[in-house]
Amino acid sequence: MTSVTTHQPPAPAAERDRKIARLREAATRIRRHALTMGEVQGQGYIGQALGVADVLAMFYAREDGELRLRPEDPEWAGRDRFLLSIGHYAIAFYAALAEAGTIPVAELETYGTDDSRLPMSGMASYTPGMEISGGSLGHGLGVACGMALGLRQLGSDARVFNLLSDGELDEGSTWEAAMACAHHGLDNVTAVVDVNGLQADGPTPGVLRTEPVTEKWRAFGWNAVRVDGNDIPALLTALDGIREHTGSPSVLICDTRTGRGVPFLETREKAHFMPVAAHEWQAARDHLEGAHQ
Repeated sequence: MTSVTTHQPPAPAAERDRKIARLREAATRIRRHALTMGEVQGQGYIGQALGVADVLAMFYAREDGELRLRPEDPEWAGRDRFLLSIGHYAIAFYAALAEAGTIPVAELETYGTDDSRLPMSGMASYTPGMEISGGSLGHGLGVACGMALGLRQLGSDARVFNLLSDGELDEGSTWEAAMACAHHGLDNVTAVVDVNGLQADGPTPGVLRTEPVTEKWRAFGWNAVRVDGNDIPALLTALDGIREHTGSPSVLICDTRTGRGVPFLETREKAHFMPVAAHEWQAARDHLEGAHQ
């Protein structure tokens, strides 16, 4: 059976370079897939999708991804769990599932349409590979804590990852779950925080100041690592270290840039739910192709 798994010793430099190149190619495909879906609706959370693509490639790139999965069997009991609590990032998550092979690439063109398995906000009852329904923020880490405790009771070595946003750090339930994970020593849990400085109500620092993020997680008993979330070598090094860490949960804090890879979207002011003109979709794809050459 085909699986996506990387529980290997550190690779020699040449192989690491090849892996980084493959991960970059996967991130470009994820961005391209997200643009395909965005064009169906003419707008949406495309800025977040472009920004988090490098992070998702680290987990879902076929053969190179961090997750232990069987793409053709998303309910496989031995799988690692990846929880998307920021449900509006579904556009990015579906692109990653297509990259992994869990859903067909052609199905992405049904995004947000009637009777599609790909609703605009992630729902576990619709989409294979979607572990939880997201949307009302602040619940993902609590679910991750419960899943990790259950897996421990079963004697499973599967890991649980939760992708959450810096805006989600506004929610008290997130910090309650952080305390619980640390209390139970759940080193099979990794939180992945997308810090793009943006919320529906405006820039994150102006809505509710969350910094210093790294120090706060450490104060809650977590192994905290902060990297440029659009730097694939840095992400790879961070995940290598987290994989070896034991005794406490880990958090990977990723500073990302909204609209990454498409300069005219990176600087767009209204970036949370981003309108994109009809003629701009192809221009965005051209930027991606040019950057990858």
